[in-house]
Amino acid sequence: MPFSVFEVFRIGIGPSSSHTVGPMLAVSRFLQLLHPQLTQVARVQVDLYGSLALTGVGHCTDGAVLLGLLGEVPHRVDPASAQQRIDAVRSQQRLVLGGVQEIAFACDHDLLFHKRQSLPQHPNGMRLRAYDAHGALLLQRDYFSIGGGAVMDEAEIAAHASSSGQAHAGPCPFASAQDLLAWCERENCSIADIVWKNELTYQDAESTRARLMAVWQVMCTCIERGLNTEGVLPGGLNVKRRAPALYRQAGFGHNGKLTADFALMDLVSAFAIAVNEENASGGRVVTAPTNGSAGVIPAVLSYYTRYCEGADDDGVQRFLLTAAGIGMLYKRNASISAAEMGCQGEIGVSCSMAAAGLAAVLGGSNAQIENAAEIAMEHCLGMTCDPINGLVQVPCIERNSMGAIKAINAARMALMSDGTHLVSLDQVIETMRQTGVDMQSKYKETSLGGLAVNVVYC
Repeated sequence: MPFSVFEVFRIGIGPSSSHTVGPMLAVSRFLQLLHPQLTQVARVQVDLYGSLALTGVGHCTDGAVLLGLLGEVPHRVDPASAQQRIDAVRSQQRLVLGGVQEIAFACDHDLLFHKRQSLPQHPNGMRLRAYDAHGALLLQRDYFSIGGGAVMDEAEIAAHASSSGQAHAGPCPFASAQDLLAWCERENCSIADIVWKNELTYQDAESTRARLMAVWQVMCTCIERGLNTEGVLPGGLNVKRRAPALYRQAGFGHNGKLTADFALMDLVSAFAIAVNEENASGGRVVTAPTNGSAGVIPAVLSYYTRYCEGADDDGVQRFLLTAAGIGMLYKRNASISAAEMGCQGEIGVSCSMAAAGLAAVLGGSNAQIENAAEIAMEHCLGMTCDPINGLVQVPCIERNSMGAIKAINAARMALMSDGTHLVSLDQVIETMRQTGVDMQSKYKETSLGGLAVNVVYC
């Protein structure tokens, strides 16, 4: 199955790519199919299953569904007015479906959470049905939010399962890191160059560059908002925003305890936490490759642009292309869905991608880049997803800081070697997949185990 760079990096809103961005896109797809019959619709019912039901409220899945029914899509919706529109639907119990057809909609019986049921194809399943005024079914579809904001219907998810191992479509098709490195040797070029050549099958060079820089601009804006916004995060845990204070301490003093030796590490942590505090508050972020792990790559890329000699826009694009190529391997051969893989599929993958991107822009060889990606994931294996109260806050926000620091360390370790190593990236991806399959479901974005049950917050 082919992947574009912009299927790895999607512009959307928080707090979750699989629980917010994905469901909103699923509803949008449903409305597109329903469009010829839209004026006949009198009622819509949405059923959420598995992880979408268990942590849906904490991840704002219900709000995302309502925004989708109103005709919104993640990259265009205004985060500033989103909650007000959601509240209006709840209070009025009516909405304008797709911006065209006004219908009654009561969340208590039209938006249902089936916490003890899952659809067999994927833990993040949802069923949408539309009825006319006589109760006749006009359209029914099942959709699955497979991670990073990607959505598939029943036919697509079946085709995806049967296409496992098939190479990327494009002039340089690859299905594994071994394939990718072979193409680099054959073409005498970098990993970023191979990803670039394949990406040009989707749009021209100018459009690709513009979209890459647009992704980076959203990341930068998100960091700045996070560094300059005080207060408490929504959701009931009363988690105080920490990024502004961390940034001030890292840049202007050490509170009598910290030393300048770690000032850059403190700054990188502030960047990562800034992004994920914005994500937790429903702000605009880039899935990189998910919302829960959205802070790792922006933080490491900011480390490069702000503190590495010779950094420029070409380097930013090379970083993103390299990171995307690594992300494609995880999407193809494992998963970036925490509901399938635990947090190793989110923070682990983003850490691996960031390490590869940084190694690339710091002059690493293709072998060193692959080694950096492998080192980063090797030390994230087995990471569970156990958000307290189903919110993308604790331990999720801090994990982005840890992932960013680990990515920089992995890149540096790889660059200090000649690229030879015992464990390959392909082997560690397969190990991650097997670990995710073996992991109990209570540790995979269900809030039924781990910190979510040992730290009870009422």
